[in-house]
Amino acid sequence: MTQKSGADILIEALTDLGVEVVFGYPGGAVLPIYDALFRAAAAGGRIRHILVRHEQAATHAAEGYARSTGKPGVVLVTSGPGATNAITGITDALMDSIPMVVITGQVPTALIGTDAFQEADTVGITRHCTKHNYLVKDPAKLGDTIHEAFHIATSGRPGPVVVDVPKDVQVATARYGKPGPIQHKTYRPQVKADRSAIEAAVDMLAAAERPVLYTGGGVINSGPRASALLREIARLSGAPVTSTLMGLGAFPASSPQFLGMLGMHGTFEANHAMNRADLVIAIGARFDDRVTGRLDAFSPTSRKVHIDIDRSSINKNVRVDLPVVADVGHALEDMVHVWKARQHPMSDLTDWWASIAEWRARKCLDFPEEGTAIMPQRAVKALWEATHARDPIITTEVGQHQMWAAQYFGFEKPNKWLTSGGLGTMGYGLPAAIGAQLGSPGALVIDIAGEASIQMNIQELATASQYRLPVKIFILNNERLGMVRQWQEITYESRYAESYSDSLPDFVKLAEAYGWRGIRISARGELDDGIAAMLAHDGPVMVDCRVSQLANCFPMIPSGAAHTDMILQADDWSGTMTDEAKALV
Repeated sequence: MTQKSGADILIEALTDLGVEVVFGYPGGAVLPIYDALFRAAAAGGRIRHILVRHEQAATHAAEGYARSTGKPGVVLVTSGPGATNAITGITDALMDSIPMVVITGQVPTALIGTDAFQEADTVGITRHCTKHNYLVKDPAKLGDTIHEAFHIATSGRPGPVVVDVPKDVQVATARYGKPGPIQHKTYRPQVKADRSAIEAAVDMLAAAERPVLYTGGGVINSGPRASALLREIARLSGAPVTSTLMGLGAFPASSPQFLGMLGMHGTFEANHAMNRADLVIAIGARFDDRVTGRLDAFSPTSRKVHIDIDRSSINKNVRVDLPVVADVGHALEDMVHVWKARQHPMSDLTDWWASIAEWRARKCLDFPEEGTAIMPQRAVKALWEATHARDPIITTEVGQHQMWAAQYFGFEKPNKWLTSGGLGTMGYGLPAAIGAQLGSPGALVIDIAGEASIQMNIQELATASQYRLPVKIFILNNERLGMVRQWQEITYESRYAESYSDSLPDFVKLAEAYGWRGIRISARGELDDGIAAMLAHDGPVMVDCRVSQLANCFPMIPSGAAHTDMILQADDWSGTMTDEAKALV
Protein backbone atom coordinates (compact mmCIF):
# COMPACT_ATOMS: atom_id res chain seq x y z
CA MET A 1 0.00 0.00 0.00
CA THR A 2 1.38 3.41 -0.99
CA GLN A 3 0.87 6.69 0.82
CA LYS A 4 -2.14 8.65 -0.42
CA SER A 5 -3.79 11.88 0.57
CA GLY A 6 -6.89 11.74 2.73
CA ALA A 7 -8.88 13.08 -0.22
CA ASP A 8 -7.62 10.30 -2.49
CA ILE A 9 -8.35 7.73 0.21
CA LEU A 10 -11.90 9.04 0.44
CA ILE A 11 -12.51 8.78 -3.30
CA GLU A 12 -10.95 5.31 -3.46
CA ALA A 13 -13.12 4.15 -0.56
CA LEU A 14 -16.25 5.46 -2.27
CA THR A 15 -15.21 3.66 -5.44
CA ASP A 16 -14.64 0.41 -3.54
CA LEU A 17 -18.13 0.78 -2.06
CA GLY A 18 -19.66 0.94 -5.54
CA VAL A 19 -20.69 4.60 -5.39
CA GLU A 20 -21.67 5.91 -8.82
CA VAL A 21 -23.28 9.29 -8.07
CA VAL A 22 -22.40 12.02 -5.56
CA PHE A 23 -24.61 15.08 -5.09
CA GLY A 24 -22.75 18.12 -3.86
CA TYR A 25 -21.60 21.71 -3.89
CA PRO A 26 -17.93 22.72 -3.54
CA GLY A 27 -16.38 25.13 -1.06
CA GLY A 28 -13.04 25.93 0.47
CA ALA A 29 -13.07 23.20 3.10
CA VAL A 30 -13.64 20.40 0.56
CA LEU A 31 -11.50 21.58 -2.36
CA PRO A 32 -8.93 18.79 -1.83
CA ILE A 33 -11.74 16.24 -2.18
CA TYR A 34 -13.09 17.95 -5.29
CA ASP A 35 -9.59 17.98 -6.78
CA ALA A 36 -9.25 14.25 -6.06
CA LEU A 37 -12.66 13.66 -7.62
CA PHE A 38 -11.63 15.64 -10.70
CA ARG A 39 -8.39 13.67 -11.09
CA ALA A 40 -10.19 10.36 -10.58
CA ALA A 41 -12.75 11.25 -13.26
CA ALA A 42 -9.99 12.24 -15.68
CA ALA A 43 -8.39 8.83 -15.09
CA GLY A 44 -11.62 7.03 -15.96
CA GLY A 45 -13.20 6.83 -12.50
CA ARG A 46 -16.86 5.90 -12.42
CA ILE A 47 -18.07 8.36 -9.78
CA ARG A 48 -20.26 11.04 -11.31
CA HIS A 49 -20.65 14.31 -9.43
CA ILE A 50 -23.94 16.21 -9.74
CA LEU A 51 -23.64 19.91 -9.03
CA VAL A 52 -26.82 21.07 -7.30
CA ARG A 53 -27.67 24.72 -6.64
CA HIS A 54 -28.23 24.39 -2.88
CA GLU A 55 -26.99 21.89 -0.31
CA GLN A 56 -30.50 21.06 0.91
CA ALA A 57 -31.28 19.97 -2.63
CA ALA A 58 -28.21 17.72 -2.59
CA THR A 59 -29.61 15.78 0.35
CA HIS A 60 -33.09 15.47 -1.15
CA ALA A 61 -31.62 14.38 -4.48
CA ALA A 62 -29.61 11.74 -2.63
CA GLU A 63 -32.83 10.62 -0.92
CA GLY A 64 -34.61 10.35 -4.26
CA TYR A 65 -31.71 8.37 -5.69
CA ALA A 66 -31.65 6.05 -2.68
CA ARG A 67 -35.38 5.43 -2.58
CA SER A 68 -35.70 4.71 -6.29
CA THR A 69 -32.63 2.47 -6.56
CA GLY A 70 -32.24 0.90 -3.12
CA LYS A 71 -28.63 2.13 -3.02
CA PRO A 72 -27.36 4.63 -0.43
CA GLY A 73 -27.34 8.27 -1.48
CA VAL A 74 -24.07 10.20 -1.13
CA VAL A 75 -23.67 13.92 -0.46
CA LEU A 76 -20.54 16.09 -0.44
CA VAL A 77 -20.70 19.64 0.99
CA THR A 78 -18.35 22.15 2.50
CA SER A 79 -18.06 23.31 6.09
CA GLY A 80 -20.21 25.86 7.93
CA PRO A 81 -23.18 26.91 5.81
CA GLY A 82 -22.66 23.97 3.48
CA ALA A 83 -23.20 21.57 6.35
CA THR A 84 -25.98 23.55 8.01
CA ASN A 85 -27.87 23.85 4.72
CA ALA A 86 -27.88 20.05 4.57
CA ILE A 87 -29.49 19.63 8.00
CA THR A 88 -33.09 19.61 6.77
CA GLY A 89 -32.42 16.80 4.30
CA ILE A 90 -30.43 14.84 6.87
CA THR A 91 -33.32 15.07 9.33
CA ASP A 92 -35.76 14.13 6.58
CA ALA A 93 -33.73 10.99 5.85
CA LEU A 94 -33.64 10.09 9.54
CA MET A 95 -37.41 10.42 9.92
CA ASP A 96 -38.13 8.37 6.79
CA SER A 97 -35.33 5.81 7.25
CA ILE A 98 -33.42 6.62 4.06
CA PRO A 99 -29.81 5.35 3.71
CA MET A 100 -27.52 8.30 3.10
CA VAL A 101 -23.88 9.20 3.77
CA VAL A 102 -23.12 12.92 3.99
CA ILE A 103 -19.47 13.95 3.78
CA THR A 104 -18.84 17.43 5.11
CA GLY A 105 -15.67 19.50 5.01
CA GLN A 106 -14.37 21.05 8.21
CA VAL A 107 -11.79 23.69 9.06
CA PRO A 108 -8.29 22.35 9.86
CA THR A 109 -8.09 20.51 13.16
CA ALA A 110 -5.92 23.20 14.74
CA LEU A 111 -8.66 25.77 14.10
CA ILE A 112 -11.60 23.75 15.43
CA GLY A 113 -13.18 25.69 18.28
CA THR A 114 -11.67 29.06 17.29
CA ASP A 115 -14.69 30.36 15.33
CA ALA A 116 -12.65 30.12 12.15
CA PHE A 117 -14.09 31.17 8.81
CA GLN A 118 -17.00 28.89 7.87
CA GLU A 119 -16.60 26.81 11.01
CA ALA A 120 -19.60 25.08 12.56
CA ASP A 121 -19.82 22.25 15.05
CA THR A 122 -21.15 19.83 12.46
CA VAL A 123 -20.88 16.79 14.71
CA GLY A 124 -22.71 18.59 17.50
CA ILE A 125 -25.38 19.99 15.21
CA THR A 126 -26.06 16.64 13.54
CA ARG A 127 -25.84 14.45 16.64
CA HIS A 128 -29.62 14.30 17.04
CA CYS A 129 -30.57 14.09 13.36
CA THR A 130 -28.25 11.31 12.23
CA LYS A 131 -28.02 7.62 12.86
CA HIS A 132 -24.34 8.20 13.66
CA ASN A 133 -21.69 10.79 12.90
CA TYR A 134 -17.91 11.06 12.85
CA LEU A 135 -15.20 13.70 13.07
CA VAL A 136 -12.12 12.13 11.44
CA LYS A 137 -8.85 13.58 12.70
CA ASP A 138 -6.46 10.94 11.35
CA PRO A 139 -6.16 10.19 7.61
CA ALA A 140 -5.18 6.60 8.45
CA LYS A 141 -8.68 6.09 9.87
CA LEU A 142 -10.57 7.78 7.05
CA GLY A 143 -10.99 4.78 4.75
CA ASP A 144 -12.26 2.46 7.46
CA THR A 145 -14.57 5.21 8.73
CA ILE A 146 -16.16 5.63 5.30
CA HIS A 147 -16.76 1.89 5.00
CA GLU A 148 -18.24 1.76 8.50
CA ALA A 149 -20.46 4.76 7.73
CA PHE A 150 -21.96 2.95 4.75
CA HIS A 151 -22.49 -0.16 6.85
CA ILE A 152 -24.38 1.78 9.50
CA ALA A 153 -26.40 3.78 6.95
CA THR A 154 -27.60 0.69 5.11
CA SER A 155 -27.97 -2.01 7.77
CA GLY A 156 -30.72 -2.35 10.34
CA ARG A 157 -33.12 0.55 10.11
CA PRO A 158 -31.56 2.67 7.32
CA GLY A 159 -30.67 6.28 7.99
CA PRO A 160 -28.22 9.12 7.42
CA VAL A 161 -24.61 9.11 8.62
CA VAL A 162 -22.37 12.20 8.60
CA VAL A 163 -18.59 12.07 8.19
CA ASP A 164 -16.92 15.40 9.01
CA VAL A 165 -13.42 15.67 7.53
CA PRO A 166 -11.09 18.58 8.45
CA LYS A 167 -9.18 20.11 5.56
CA ASP A 168 -5.75 19.14 6.90
CA VAL A 169 -6.86 15.50 7.10
CA GLN A 170 -7.80 15.71 3.43
CA VAL A 171 -4.26 16.72 2.42
CA ALA A 172 -2.29 14.61 4.94
CA THR A 173 -1.14 11.20 3.74
CA ALA A 174 -1.69 7.64 4.94
CA ARG A 175 -2.04 4.12 3.60
CA TYR A 176 -5.37 2.68 2.55
CA GLY A 177 -6.49 -0.88 2.01
CA LYS A 178 -10.03 -2.01 1.33
CA PRO A 179 -11.31 -3.53 4.57
CA GLY A 180 -13.15 -6.82 4.80
CA PRO A 181 -16.77 -7.21 5.94
CA ILE A 182 -17.65 -4.71 8.65
CA GLN A 183 -18.21 -6.24 12.08
CA HIS A 184 -19.08 -3.34 14.33
CA LYS A 185 -18.41 -3.91 18.02
CA THR A 186 -21.75 -2.65 19.27
CA TYR A 187 -24.03 -2.04 16.27
CA ARG A 188 -25.48 -5.43 15.39
CA PRO A 189 -29.15 -5.10 14.44
CA GLN A 190 -31.32 -8.17 14.87
CA VAL A 191 -32.33 -9.31 11.40
CA LYS A 192 -33.99 -12.65 12.17
CA ALA A 193 -36.97 -12.87 14.49
CA ASP A 194 -37.35 -15.22 17.40
CA ARG A 195 -39.04 -18.35 16.05
CA SER A 196 -41.61 -18.53 18.83
CA ALA A 197 -42.68 -14.94 18.13
CA ILE A 198 -43.23 -15.74 14.45
CA GLU A 199 -45.26 -18.82 15.32
CA ALA A 200 -47.37 -16.82 17.76
CA ALA A 201 -48.00 -14.11 15.15
CA VAL A 202 -49.08 -16.69 12.57
CA ASP A 203 -51.41 -18.42 15.02
CA MET A 204 -52.96 -15.08 15.98
CA LEU A 205 -53.50 -14.22 12.32
CA ALA A 206 -55.04 -17.62 11.58
CA ALA A 207 -57.45 -17.29 14.52
CA ALA A 208 -58.47 -13.67 13.97
CA GLU A 209 -61.96 -12.82 12.78
CA ARG A 210 -61.25 -9.19 11.92
CA PRO A 211 -57.53 -8.93 11.05
CA VAL A 212 -55.77 -6.00 9.40
CA LEU A 213 -52.24 -5.94 7.98
CA TYR A 214 -50.98 -2.42 8.68
CA THR A 215 -47.93 -1.82 6.46
CA GLY A 216 -45.35 0.94 6.35
CA GLY A 217 -42.17 2.12 4.71
CA GLY A 218 -40.18 -0.63 6.40
CA VAL A 219 -41.59 -3.10 3.87
CA ILE A 220 -40.14 -1.05 1.03
CA ASN A 221 -36.84 -0.43 2.83
CA SER A 222 -36.43 -4.18 3.27
CA GLY A 223 -36.30 -4.66 -0.50
CA PRO A 224 -38.58 -5.91 -3.29
CA ARG A 225 -38.73 -9.45 -1.88
CA ALA A 226 -40.46 -8.12 1.23
CA SER A 227 -43.24 -6.68 -0.93
CA ALA A 228 -43.65 -10.03 -2.69
CA LEU A 229 -43.84 -11.82 0.66
CA LEU A 230 -46.42 -9.31 1.91
CA ARG A 231 -48.59 -10.17 -1.08
CA GLU A 232 -48.15 -13.86 -0.27
CA ILE A 233 -49.13 -13.62 3.40
CA ALA A 234 -52.13 -11.50 2.40
CA ARG A 235 -53.14 -14.16 -0.14
CA LEU A 236 -52.73 -16.99 2.36
CA SER A 237 -54.65 -15.27 5.14
CA GLY A 238 -57.21 -13.35 3.10
CA ALA A 239 -56.69 -10.36 5.41
CA PRO A 240 -57.22 -6.77 4.27
CA VAL A 241 -54.15 -4.57 3.87
CA THR A 242 -53.74 -0.88 4.59
CA SER A 243 -50.70 1.35 4.28
CA THR A 244 -49.10 4.43 5.71
CA LEU A 245 -48.10 7.28 3.41
CA MET A 246 -44.55 5.89 3.27
CA GLY A 247 -45.67 2.34 2.54
CA LEU A 248 -47.66 3.03 -0.63
CA GLY A 249 -46.62 0.65 -3.39
CA ALA A 250 -45.58 -2.17 -1.07
CA PHE A 251 -48.96 -3.78 -1.81
CA PRO A 252 -50.75 -3.29 -5.16
CA ALA A 253 -53.36 -0.53 -5.04
CA SER A 254 -55.49 -2.45 -7.54
CA SER A 255 -55.87 -5.48 -5.24
CA PRO A 256 -59.38 -5.95 -3.80
CA GLN A 257 -57.65 -6.64 -0.47
CA PHE A 258 -56.15 -3.14 -0.36
CA LEU A 259 -58.10 -0.65 1.73
CA GLY A 260 -56.03 2.36 0.71
CA MET A 261 -53.99 4.64 2.92
CA LEU A 262 -55.03 5.07 6.53
CA GLY A 263 -54.64 7.97 8.91
CA MET A 264 -55.37 11.68 8.79
CA HIS A 265 -56.17 11.74 5.07
CA GLY A 266 -56.76 8.01 4.71
CA THR A 267 -59.86 6.24 3.48
CA PHE A 268 -63.04 5.71 5.47
CA GLU A 269 -62.73 1.94 5.09
CA ALA A 270 -59.09 1.78 6.20
CA ASN A 271 -59.63 3.83 9.35
CA HIS A 272 -62.83 2.05 10.33
CA ALA A 273 -61.29 -1.35 9.73
CA MET A 274 -58.43 -0.41 12.05
CA ASN A 275 -60.94 0.74 14.64
CA ARG A 276 -63.03 -2.46 14.53
CA ALA A 277 -60.19 -4.97 14.06
CA ASP A 278 -59.59 -7.73 16.56
CA LEU A 279 -55.97 -8.12 15.34
CA VAL A 280 -53.60 -5.55 13.89
CA ILE A 281 -50.24 -6.70 12.53
CA ALA A 282 -48.01 -3.67 12.04
CA ILE A 283 -45.33 -4.49 9.49
CA GLY A 284 -42.54 -1.93 9.18
CA ALA A 285 -44.75 0.89 10.48
CA ARG A 286 -44.34 2.97 13.61
CA PHE A 287 -47.82 4.02 14.82
CA ASP A 288 -47.13 7.70 14.20
CA ASP A 289 -49.62 10.37 15.22
CA ARG A 290 -50.90 10.95 11.67
CA VAL A 291 -52.04 7.32 11.61
CA THR A 292 -53.37 6.82 15.12
CA GLY A 293 -55.30 10.00 15.76
CA ARG A 294 -56.25 10.17 19.43
CA LEU A 295 -54.25 7.38 21.03
CA ASP A 296 -56.84 6.28 23.58
CA ALA A 297 -59.33 5.68 20.76
CA PHE A 298 -56.95 3.92 18.37
CA SER A 299 -58.00 0.36 17.50
CA PRO A 300 -59.32 -0.19 21.02
CA THR A 301 -60.49 -3.81 20.70
CA SER A 302 -57.55 -5.31 18.84
CA ARG A 303 -54.57 -7.33 19.86
CA LYS A 304 -51.48 -5.85 18.25
CA VAL A 305 -48.37 -7.40 16.74
CA HIS A 306 -45.51 -5.08 15.80
CA ILE A 307 -42.79 -6.27 13.39
CA ASP A 308 -39.93 -3.79 13.17
CA ILE A 309 -36.14 -3.92 12.94
CA ASP A 310 -35.86 -0.89 15.23
CA ARG A 311 -36.34 -2.15 18.76
CA SER A 312 -36.86 1.41 20.03
CA SER A 313 -39.94 1.85 17.82
CA ILE A 314 -41.80 -0.98 19.53
CA ASN A 315 -44.07 0.21 22.37
CA LYS A 316 -42.90 3.76 21.70
CA ASN A 317 -46.32 5.15 20.80
CA VAL A 318 -48.74 2.24 21.15
CA ARG A 319 -48.47 -0.70 23.53
CA VAL A 320 -48.47 -3.99 21.64
CA ASP A 321 -49.23 -7.56 22.65
CA LEU A 322 -46.50 -9.24 20.61
CA PRO A 323 -43.25 -7.49 19.67
CA VAL A 324 -41.25 -9.01 16.81
CA VAL A 325 -37.81 -7.46 16.38
CA ALA A 326 -36.59 -8.33 12.89
CA ASP A 327 -36.14 -7.16 9.35
CA VAL A 328 -39.66 -7.34 7.94
CA GLY A 329 -38.52 -9.26 4.87
CA HIS A 330 -37.10 -12.05 7.01
CA ALA A 331 -40.10 -11.97 9.33
CA LEU A 332 -42.58 -12.23 6.45
CA GLU A 333 -40.61 -15.06 4.92
CA ASP A 334 -40.74 -16.96 8.20
CA MET A 335 -44.45 -16.26 8.57
CA VAL A 336 -45.17 -17.67 5.12
CA HIS A 337 -43.14 -20.80 5.91
CA VAL A 338 -44.86 -21.33 9.26
CA TRP A 339 -48.32 -20.75 7.78
CA LYS A 340 -47.71 -23.36 5.09
CA ALA A 341 -46.00 -25.80 7.47
CA ARG A 342 -48.97 -25.69 9.82
CA GLN A 343 -51.35 -25.97 6.86
CA HIS A 344 -53.55 -23.16 8.08
CA PRO A 345 -56.53 -22.72 5.76
CA MET A 346 -57.58 -19.26 4.65
CA SER A 347 -59.74 -17.85 7.42
CA ASP A 348 -63.46 -17.36 6.86
CA LEU A 349 -63.61 -13.57 6.90
CA THR A 350 -66.98 -13.26 5.15
CA ASP A 351 -68.56 -11.10 7.84
CA TRP A 352 -65.45 -8.94 8.09
CA TRP A 353 -65.36 -8.27 4.36
CA ALA A 354 -69.09 -7.52 4.42
CA SER A 355 -68.44 -4.77 6.97
CA ILE A 356 -65.58 -3.44 4.84
CA ALA A 357 -67.88 -3.42 1.79
CA GLU A 358 -70.33 -1.21 3.69
CA TRP A 359 -67.55 1.25 4.56
CA ARG A 360 -66.31 1.22 0.98
CA ALA A 361 -69.83 2.01 -0.19
CA ARG A 362 -69.41 5.47 1.35
CA LYS A 363 -67.08 6.23 -1.60
CA CYS A 364 -65.06 8.56 0.54
CA LEU A 365 -62.80 9.66 -2.33
CA ASP A 366 -65.65 10.97 -4.47
CA PHE A 367 -65.45 14.71 -5.04
CA PRO A 368 -67.67 17.42 -6.57
CA GLU A 369 -66.97 18.99 -9.95
CA GLU A 370 -67.33 22.72 -10.48
CA GLY A 371 -68.24 23.66 -14.05
CA THR A 372 -65.14 23.96 -16.22
CA ALA A 373 -62.84 24.42 -13.24
CA ILE A 374 -60.24 21.74 -12.63
CA MET A 375 -60.65 19.97 -9.34
CA PRO A 376 -57.20 18.94 -8.09
CA GLN A 377 -58.44 15.39 -7.53
CA ARG A 378 -59.51 15.25 -11.18
CA ALA A 379 -56.08 16.49 -12.28
CA VAL A 380 -54.28 13.73 -10.36
CA LYS A 381 -56.69 11.08 -11.68
CA ALA A 382 -56.13 12.32 -15.24
CA LEU A 383 -52.37 12.18 -14.70
CA TRP A 384 -52.64 8.62 -13.39
CA GLU A 385 -54.83 7.53 -16.31
CA ALA A 386 -52.31 8.92 -18.79
CA THR A 387 -49.16 7.55 -17.17
CA HIS A 388 -49.78 4.45 -15.03
CA ALA A 389 -49.08 2.07 -17.90
CA ARG A 390 -45.55 3.52 -18.04
CA ASP A 391 -44.94 2.68 -14.36
CA PRO A 392 -43.74 6.20 -13.46
CA ILE A 393 -41.79 7.31 -10.44
CA ILE A 394 -43.79 9.97 -8.61
CA THR A 395 -42.25 12.47 -6.23
CA THR A 396 -44.13 15.20 -4.39
CA GLU A 397 -43.59 18.35 -2.50
CA VAL A 398 -45.58 18.70 0.75
CA GLY A 399 -49.14 19.94 1.20
CA GLN A 400 -52.59 19.24 -0.19
CA HIS A 401 -51.19 18.11 -3.52
CA GLN A 402 -49.13 15.46 -1.68
CA MET A 403 -52.25 13.99 -0.07
CA TRP A 404 -54.24 14.09 -3.31
CA ALA A 405 -51.40 12.27 -5.05
CA ALA A 406 -51.40 9.63 -2.29
CA GLN A 407 -55.17 9.22 -2.55
CA TYR A 408 -55.68 9.18 -6.31
CA PHE A 409 -52.45 7.88 -7.85
CA GLY A 410 -52.53 4.11 -7.41
CA PHE A 411 -49.13 2.48 -6.93
CA GLU A 412 -48.61 -1.16 -7.87
CA LYS A 413 -44.92 -1.54 -7.03
CA PRO A 414 -42.46 -0.35 -4.39
CA ASN A 415 -39.89 2.41 -4.97
CA LYS A 416 -42.25 4.37 -7.25
CA TRP A 417 -43.59 6.77 -4.61
CA LEU A 418 -41.09 9.23 -3.16
CA THR A 419 -42.37 11.77 -0.68
CA SER A 420 -41.38 13.43 2.58
CA GLY A 421 -43.43 11.71 5.27
CA GLY A 422 -42.13 12.13 8.80
CA LEU A 423 -40.64 15.61 8.48
CA GLY A 424 -43.03 16.94 5.84
CA THR A 425 -40.38 18.96 4.00
CA MET A 426 -41.56 21.48 1.45
CA GLY A 427 -39.13 21.65 -1.46
CA TYR A 428 -38.45 17.91 -1.40
CA GLY A 429 -40.02 16.86 -4.68
CA LEU A 430 -37.96 18.52 -7.40
CA PRO A 431 -34.50 17.52 -6.15
CA ALA A 432 -35.84 14.06 -5.25
CA ALA A 433 -37.08 13.73 -8.83
CA ILE A 434 -33.63 14.71 -10.10
CA GLY A 435 -32.03 12.03 -7.92
CA ALA A 436 -34.57 9.44 -9.03
CA GLN A 437 -34.04 10.31 -12.70
CA LEU A 438 -30.29 9.88 -12.32
CA GLY A 439 -30.83 6.54 -10.60
CA SER A 440 -33.34 5.38 -13.24
CA PRO A 441 -32.41 7.17 -16.48
CA GLY A 442 -35.07 5.49 -18.60
CA ALA A 443 -37.96 6.04 -16.19
CA LEU A 444 -40.74 8.58 -16.41
CA VAL A 445 -40.26 10.76 -13.32
CA ILE A 446 -42.95 13.26 -12.34
CA ASP A 447 -42.94 15.69 -9.42
CA ILE A 448 -46.53 16.45 -8.39
CA ALA A 449 -46.12 19.87 -6.80
CA GLY A 450 -47.88 22.85 -5.32
CA GLU A 451 -47.15 26.37 -6.48
CA ALA A 452 -45.85 27.33 -3.02
CA SER A 453 -43.79 24.24 -2.23
CA ILE A 454 -42.11 24.08 -5.64
CA GLN A 455 -40.55 27.48 -4.99
CA MET A 456 -38.63 26.18 -1.97
CA ASN A 457 -36.00 24.57 -4.23
CA ILE A 458 -36.96 25.91 -7.63
CA GLN A 459 -33.33 26.77 -8.40
CA GLU A 460 -32.83 23.06 -9.13
CA LEU A 461 -34.48 23.59 -12.50
CA ALA A 462 -30.95 24.54 -13.54
CA THR A 463 -29.56 21.22 -12.30
CA ALA A 464 -32.01 19.26 -14.43
CA SER A 465 -31.14 21.44 -17.43
CA GLN A 466 -27.39 21.04 -16.94
CA TYR A 467 -27.57 17.26 -16.85
CA ARG A 468 -30.30 16.99 -19.49
CA LEU A 469 -32.72 15.20 -17.21
CA PRO A 470 -36.26 14.84 -18.63
CA VAL A 471 -37.98 15.44 -15.29
CA LYS A 472 -41.63 16.52 -15.41
CA ILE A 473 -43.20 18.88 -12.86
CA PHE A 474 -46.98 18.93 -12.57
CA ILE A 475 -48.05 21.88 -10.42
CA LEU A 476 -51.51 21.93 -8.85
CA ASN A 477 -51.68 25.70 -8.70
CA ASN A 478 -54.43 26.98 -6.38
CA GLU A 479 -52.60 30.21 -5.52
CA ARG A 480 -52.77 29.26 -1.85
CA LEU A 481 -50.72 27.53 0.81
CA GLY A 482 -53.48 24.98 0.50
CA MET A 483 -53.03 22.83 3.58
CA VAL A 484 -52.44 25.86 5.78
CA ARG A 485 -55.54 27.53 4.32
CA GLN A 486 -57.58 24.37 4.91
CA TRP A 487 -56.56 24.20 8.57
CA GLN A 488 -57.31 27.89 8.99
CA GLU A 489 -60.78 27.36 7.50
CA ILE A 490 -61.55 24.41 9.78
CA THR A 491 -59.69 25.38 12.93
CA TYR A 492 -59.38 29.16 12.95
CA GLU A 493 -62.81 30.25 11.69
CA SER A 494 -61.49 31.10 8.20
CA ARG A 495 -58.93 33.63 9.39
CA TYR A 496 -56.52 33.17 6.49
CA ALA A 497 -53.30 34.52 7.94
CA GLU A 498 -50.54 34.58 5.31
CA SER A 499 -51.85 31.60 3.35
CA TYR A 500 -52.42 33.39 0.03
CA SER A 501 -49.58 33.02 -2.49
CA ASP A 502 -49.15 36.57 -3.70
CA SER A 503 -46.73 37.63 -6.47
CA LEU A 504 -46.45 34.21 -8.05
CA PRO A 505 -44.11 33.86 -11.03
CA ASP A 506 -45.34 33.04 -14.50
CA PHE A 507 -44.36 29.37 -14.30
CA VAL A 508 -44.40 28.92 -18.07
CA LYS A 509 -41.96 31.77 -18.62
CA LEU A 510 -39.88 30.66 -15.66
CA ALA A 511 -39.60 27.17 -17.11
CA GLU A 512 -38.54 28.58 -20.46
CA ALA A 513 -35.94 30.79 -18.79
CA TYR A 514 -34.29 27.64 -17.42
CA GLY A 515 -34.48 25.82 -20.76
CA TRP A 516 -37.53 23.75 -19.88
CA ARG A 517 -40.79 23.58 -21.78
CA GLY A 518 -43.66 25.33 -20.00
CA ILE A 519 -47.32 24.32 -20.38
CA ARG A 520 -50.39 25.92 -18.82
CA ILE A 521 -53.68 24.07 -18.28
CA SER A 522 -56.55 26.34 -17.26
CA ALA A 523 -59.76 24.36 -17.81
CA ARG A 524 -60.90 20.77 -17.38
CA GLY A 525 -61.25 20.30 -21.12
CA GLU A 526 -57.54 21.03 -21.54
CA LEU A 527 -56.33 18.37 -19.09
CA ASP A 528 -55.84 15.42 -21.41
CA ASP A 529 -54.15 17.40 -24.19
CA GLY A 530 -51.92 19.25 -21.73
CA ILE A 531 -50.76 16.03 -20.06
CA ALA A 532 -50.21 14.43 -23.48
CA ALA A 533 -48.04 17.37 -24.52
CA MET A 534 -46.03 17.03 -21.31
CA LEU A 535 -45.40 13.35 -21.96
CA ALA A 536 -44.58 13.87 -25.64
CA HIS A 537 -41.71 16.26 -24.91
CA ASP A 538 -38.41 14.43 -24.50
CA GLY A 539 -36.91 17.01 -22.16
CA PRO A 540 -37.90 18.60 -18.85
CA VAL A 541 -41.39 20.06 -18.66
CA MET A 542 -43.17 22.21 -16.10
CA VAL A 543 -46.97 22.17 -16.20
CA ASP A 544 -48.88 24.97 -14.49
CA CYS A 545 -52.27 23.34 -13.88
CA ARG A 546 -54.67 25.95 -12.53
CA VAL A 547 -56.98 24.10 -10.14
CA SER A 548 -59.92 25.10 -7.99
CA GLN A 549 -58.57 27.56 -5.45
CA LEU A 550 -60.65 26.59 -2.43
CA ALA A 551 -60.82 22.80 -2.73
CA ASN A 552 -60.09 20.99 0.53
CA CYS A 553 -58.43 17.63 0.98
CA PHE A 554 -60.90 15.06 2.32
CA PRO A 555 -61.31 12.63 4.01
CA MET A 556 -59.66 14.21 7.01
CA ILE A 557 -59.28 13.47 10.70
CA PRO A 558 -58.95 16.70 12.70
CA SER A 559 -56.06 16.79 15.13
CA GLY A 560 -57.04 15.47 18.53
CA ALA A 561 -59.91 13.41 17.11
CA ALA A 562 -60.31 9.65 16.98
CA HIS A 563 -59.46 7.99 13.68
CA THR A 564 -63.15 7.26 13.08
CA ASP A 565 -64.18 10.90 13.53
CA MET A 566 -63.64 11.64 9.89
CA ILE A 567 -64.69 14.62 7.84
CA LEU A 568 -65.63 13.24 4.44
CA GLN A 569 -66.65 16.47 2.72
CA ALA A 570 -67.03 20.13 3.53
CA ASP A 571 -70.56 19.75 4.93
CA ASP A 572 -69.36 17.22 7.54
CA TRP A 573 -67.83 19.78 9.88
CA SER A 574 -69.27 22.66 11.86
CA GLY A 575 -66.38 25.08 11.39
CA THR A 576 -65.36 24.87 15.04
CA MET A 577 -63.15 22.56 17.06
CA THR A 578 -62.63 21.95 20.73
CA ASP A 579 -59.89 23.87 22.51
CA GLU A 580 -58.12 20.54 23.16
CA ALA A 581 -58.10 19.74 19.45
CA LYS A 582 -56.86 23.22 18.55
CA ALA A 583 -53.99 22.82 20.97
CA LEU A 584 -52.86 19.71 19.09
CA VAL A 585 -52.86 21.28 15.63
